[in-house]
Amino acid sequence: MASEEELFANIEALLAEEPQLPPPAERARLREAAGITQARLAQALKSTTQTVKNWENGRSEPKPPRLEAYKRLLEGWAAKYPAHGSPVPAPAPSPAAEPQPEVPETFTGPAPEPQAETVAPVQAPAAPERPARPATRPASTSRRPAAKKAAAPATDPRFPHGPLAVLDGDGSAYGVDGIVLDCPATTVVELVEWTLRESGLGAAKLNRYGKDSDPLIVLTAAAAVKFGLPERLEGHEQRRSLRLPEDHPVVKQVAKAKWQLTQRGFGPWARIYRKAQGRDRQCVQLAILSWDALDERSWPGVAEMEPADIARVLGVYAQRVITPRGSTAVSGLELMTAMRPPTKPERDEETGNWVSSYNPGSLGTEPMDPAPPEATPEHPVVVDSGWTGGFLNEEAYQWVRSVDLLSDEECMLPFAVGLDLNTAFLAAAARLVVGLSAPDHFHNVKFNPKIPGSWLVDLSGIELDPRLPSPFTPDGSRPTGPAWYQTHTVAYAQELGYDVHPIEAYLRRETGAYLDPWHDRLKNAYVDTLADLGVTKDLDDRAFLAAMEQHKQVDPALAAVLAAVKATVKGGVGKLRERPQGKHYKDGERWPALERPTWRPDIRAAVISKARVNMHRKLNNMAKMTGLFPLAVLSDCVVYPSPGSSPLDFLPYAASGKPQPGGFRLGPTPGLAKLEGVQEMAWAVDLMEKGLNPARHIKGGDAVLDEGE
Repeated sequence: MASEEELFANIEALLAEEPQLPPPAERARLREAAGITQARLAQALKSTTQTVKNWENGRSEPKPPRLEAYKRLLEGWAAKYPAHGSPVPAPAPSPAAEPQPEVPETFTGPAPEPQAETVAPVQAPAAPERPARPATRPASTSRRPAAKKAAAPATDPRFPHGPLAVLDGDGSAYGVDGIVLDCPATTVVELVEWTLRESGLGAAKLNRYGKDSDPLIVLTAAAAVKFGLPERLEGHEQRRSLRLPEDHPVVKQVAKAKWQLTQRGFGPWARIYRKAQGRDRQCVQLAILSWDALDERSWPGVAEMEPADIARVLGVYAQRVITPRGSTAVSGLELMTAMRPPTKPERDEETGNWVSSYNPGSLGTEPMDPAPPEATPEHPVVVDSGWTGGFLNEEAYQWVRSVDLLSDEECMLPFAVGLDLNTAFLAAAARLVVGLSAPDHFHNVKFNPKIPGSWLVDLSGIELDPRLPSPFTPDGSRPTGPAWYQTHTVAYAQELGYDVHPIEAYLRRETGAYLDPWHDRLKNAYVDTLADLGVTKDLDDRAFLAAMEQHKQVDPALAAVLAAVKATVKGGVGKLRERPQGKHYKDGERWPALERPTWRPDIRAAVISKARVNMHRKLNNMAKMTGLFPLAVLSDCVVYPSPGSSPLDFLPYAASGKPQPGGFRLGPTPGLAKLEGVQEMAWAVDLMEKGLNPARHIKGGDAVLDEGE
């Protein structure tokens, strides 16, 4: 016979166990008997409709503190609505609590689209009842999302829980708008299958001919360890390749379950997929925070945030730009294709079937070799042909005025003030006509500013004020002979009143404003995010400067989104001419980036050429209107000597108080300027005498000239 101590110990063990819930079917019966919708119950428990569905079909179990609250509710309903009694009439549901629409099994677009793949949630058969999982989140750690939220677009019924989730080690998956999903997965394979079948994550395509965005799961360090991944990539081989070795247990586990990894393997951004079934894509993107998936330069402070706040930052970016697919540079490039898909459906007149055809205005599906002067020296078209005719050198400004050209009056001014043009490359992409077809070679051709391409022309005879950088070279020096230039650079020489006579040219017959939708989406993202930070278009210049001074403190999460948008612009443009990587590369070999239709150095050159020309035009107009000349220029930052510490002390204004057109103007939209930094004039002169660029250091640190290569 058991002793009293043993009996009491058993009773204590039973009392210590988590509350037991009725079977899943009984939970659903009680809720329906009470006349409460799944949506209203989810709202009361601060959860989601999908999570309540999972509780009622046995796919998952609630965890504390929801477990205790849910049990108490079910016990109350059980007393009111016994299984074999006459239930008390249930109160009518609140009119404010609308049931969420059911996810349709199929989604029908405006027309058949064979190549447009979608990620529709797949209804899995009911799983056996799972035991409740204990809570493992530390009580001292706050998981609440930040109070401010950006306005979200209408929810796509196929993706009720938004584009992504941040998964913590206790199985809590934090999504957009503060939702929290319960993820029961214990392996990477289970995680992929849960994401596709149950999570309700994903995002609709950005163009009717495009593809839906695959769901993104971001893993915290604790979640990575839980799934058998190293907290950090360690060891020389892993650091060098930035991915797990092929014999790692998780990589083998993925392969055994018939899932595949892309060529970049299991790294900080891993894509796990199976071949699409009809129009249903089977692909999940993973991002691992502790493997530096979110670069500090592009996502300042985000990796150190709480999971709910990380979800908010990435969610706003996904809603305004695109679901992240790697670095911001990769996302910038992917956005170009998402906004201008390469193909569209077209009916075959003979068979009546829908077939995939070229989408006008896009870059198509096949990579295109550049003209030799547009390529890089290691490119096969250069190495194989023995090309020695020179290359385009369309890069951003890195120029410092000679100290010998400083006047005494300038040196006596107390301040050097830096102005930074908002997303200068993005402003240059607006209404930018670029080539869409392969280049054709011409000799002794007449210059036409409307045709995009590369022109060999001698601009060395053009003499401009030496206190300004030359508009034709990145270092601002005067050309010394014939050189290759992009159309915008040559057109600007013509605009300045000079005759241009090209010696030869590589031109493209088919043209279009390929980057326009990319520009429009990123511009709206930039302007809307600044507005959320209190920097709006209706502010006067003084109020604008004041708002910019504190905007990063208003909401660090949205400030990080703004930084990511800017990095997406620069990185995306840089990716158009991605160089080969790896110490084993040999000149003349093709590298992976060349297989993309978006490897287009000529488009990159067009953007940078136009941005540099835009900068020089403003510099020239400022000199004419005010007699002021810059001390230095670095990409989109210019430094001027100033009688005061504010741009208001030297920018040109009309008698009415309005900014003079043609010069630098303050404002929150791409192409307008903001204050970059202020230092003493003596500081700037000292740097110039040492051959250093004040524009690089005016902010108090080092400016980053990041072009995404």
